[in-house]
Amino acid sequence: MTDAQAQKHAVNRLYIGGEWVEPAGGHYEVVNPADESVVGLAPEASRAQVEEAARAAAEAFGAWSRTTPEARAAILDRAADIIQREYEPWSALAQAETGAPTGIARGMQVGVGVARFRRYARGALEPVEKGLPPQVTEAGPMGKASVLGALEVRQPVGVVTCITSYNNPWANPAGKVAPALAMGNTVVVKPAPQDPLSVFKMAEALAEAGVPAGVVNVVNGQSVEVGEAAVDSPYVDMVSFTGSTAVGQRIAEVCGRTMKRQLMELGGKGAAIVLEDADLDAAVMGIGTTFSFYSGQICTAPTRVIVHRSVYAQLIEKLTGYLAFMKVGDPTVQGTVVGPVISAAHRDRVESYVELGKKEGARIAYGGERPLVGEGRGFYVAPTLLVDCTNDMRVVREEIFGPVVVVVPFEGDEEEAIRLANDSDFGLLSYVWSGDSARAFRVARRLRAGGVGVNTIGRNMEAPFGGFKRSGVGRDVGSYALHAYSEMQSIVWTG
Repeated sequence: MTDAQAQKHAVNRLYIGGEWVEPAGGHYEVVNPADESVVGLAPEASRAQVEEAARAAAEAFGAWSRTTPEARAAILDRAADIIQREYEPWSALAQAETGAPTGIARGMQVGVGVARFRRYARGALEPVEKGLPPQVTEAGPMGKASVLGALEVRQPVGVVTCITSYNNPWANPAGKVAPALAMGNTVVVKPAPQDPLSVFKMAEALAEAGVPAGVVNVVNGQSVEVGEAAVDSPYVDMVSFTGSTAVGQRIAEVCGRTMKRQLMELGGKGAAIVLEDADLDAAVMGIGTTFSFYSGQICTAPTRVIVHRSVYAQLIEKLTGYLAFMKVGDPTVQGTVVGPVISAAHRDRVESYVELGKKEGARIAYGGERPLVGEGRGFYVAPTLLVDCTNDMRVVREEIFGPVVVVVPFEGDEEEAIRLANDSDFGLLSYVWSGDSARAFRVARRLRAGGVGVNTIGRNMEAPFGGFKRSGVGRDVGSYALHAYSEMQSIVWTG
C-alpha cells in the first residue's frame, strides 16, 4: 500500500480484542462493481491474527455471558441508533461496494441492519427459562420415591464465528451478530472479501455503543486460510455461515471433527409453481424480483419456474414484457432496477451458464447479451429468461446466482408439478401461485423446502428461515435465531 493510496482511500484495520489492529498481510483494494473504481482498502489478516481474535472472544465470553439481558439489550439498541445516525454515508458505502441500486442499499441493506439490531435488543429480554411439569417417580434402583421438578434453560453456545455473504453486507451480518450477542455469545466475524467495508462500520457502531473488549471481533482477508482459521480454531464453539453449498460442506466437515455447532444457510434454486388457475400478473411480479433484487444474487429467488402448459405461452409473454421495462445500469442513477453483479469473475460465471443453457437446448426468450453501460466498465449481466427447459438441464438443477430465470413447462396435474419441484438438490424457499388458496396450501405442504410462499414472495420475518437438503442446516430469524445461538440445558431437582 502506497502513501498515495492511503491518502485517497479509507484504510480499514482489523478489530481484535477491542483494539483496531494493523493487518499482518497489508491491504487490498475493494472494487466498485458498477464502474470498477476503488472504494477503499480492506485489511488482510494472518492466521495468527484470526487465532488472536478467537482467543479474545473466548476470554471475553465468561463476563459477557453473565451480563444482564437488559445490559445486552441497551448496547444493541445504542448500536442501532448509531447505524441510523450514519444511515446516509453508510448506505452510500454499501452501494459502492456491492453495486446495489439506491433503494436496495438503503432499505434492504442498512435499513434491515438497523431493524435486526432493534429486533434482537428486544430478543435479549425474551425468557430463557421454562418450567416443565413435575414428574412423580416410584421407589426403585435409582432411589426412593420422589417428585422431580425440571427447568429448561437456554444457555449461550460460547464463541461464534460468523462468516457472511457478499450479497448483503448489512442484513446478513446483523442477522448473525445481533442474536448471537443477545443470547450472551461472543463473536468473530469474517466478512465476504468482496465487500467487507460495511462490516467494519458495524463494528464501529458496536464499539461506540459500549460493547466490551473481545465480545465482537472482525477479521478479514482474501486468503482461504483466514476463513479456515476462523472455523478450525479450538476457541470457536459454533460456526454460522451463509454462502455456497460447496463451501458449507467443507466447513461442516471441519466442524464435525470437534463437534462444533453449525448454522448453515446455503444455496437455493427456488421452484415457482404456476398452476393453470394462477393470477399470472402476480406470478410475474414475484418471479421478476429475481432480476431486480441484488441482480439475482439472492438464494431465495424464484429462479426455477414450473408452469402448466395451458398458461405457459401467456406467462412467457408477460415475463418478457416485464423484463423490457427493467432498466439495467448505474445503480446510483434514479430508475435503475438492475445493477451489476459483484465481480468480473462472477459475471463470467453467470454468462457461462447462459451459454450452457443454449447448448443444452434452452431458448433465450429475453436477454443473453452483455449490456453496455456508460463507458463499458462494470460487471453487468443482462436479465435473461431461458425457456423450453427440462428438469435434467444443468441450468435448471444448479444455482446460477445471477439475473437468470429458467422456465420448465408441465402437462399434467399438480402431482407432476410437485414431483418436478422436489426433484432438486436444494430446498430453501419455493413458491406456489394458484387462484385456489386451499389447493395452493395443499401443494405447499408437499414441497421439500424450508419455506413456501403462497401467491407471494414476501417473508414473515418472525417465521423460521432455513433449508431442506443441501440448502442448509438449522433455522434462524425471529426468536428462532435466539434458539440457534443457544444450547438447551435441563436442571432437575427433587422436592
